Amino acid sequence: LRSFGKFFGLAGLRLGFALADALTVERLQAQFGPWAVAGPALEYGIRALADSGWQTEMRRRLARDAARLDALFGRFGVAVAGGTTLFRYIRLADAAGLFSVLGERGILLRHFSDRPHVLRAGLP
Repeated sequence: LRSFGKFFGLAGLRLGFALADALTVERLQAQFGPWAVAGPALEYGIRALADSGWQTEMRRRLARDAARLDALFGRFGVAVAGGTTLFRYIRLADAAGLFSVLGERGILLRHFSDRPHVLRAGLP
């Protein structure tokens, strides 16, 4: 499964796609029905997929933004522990504490109960 929203910079667009064998497609169609996606979202999706120049530029931009976020974390002594060009994982001794402090200031990260020393930061 893939999502359009983040890669194409279309925050809030609820559109995705799946490449699958016939049986899986049949199961998905039964689950979602004939109108799983709104018409305007389909139109944006068609245009986005057809615009290879936009896709190339978005890949470059996301890579630059990820590197910029890594550098910002580095300036504060925070090591990046992986991620993608859409988000970065950071490892901290007090991840829960930082999560709370930043959340109070409107900076929203994701904290995972099964990985208590890790936060996930989306690219700004």
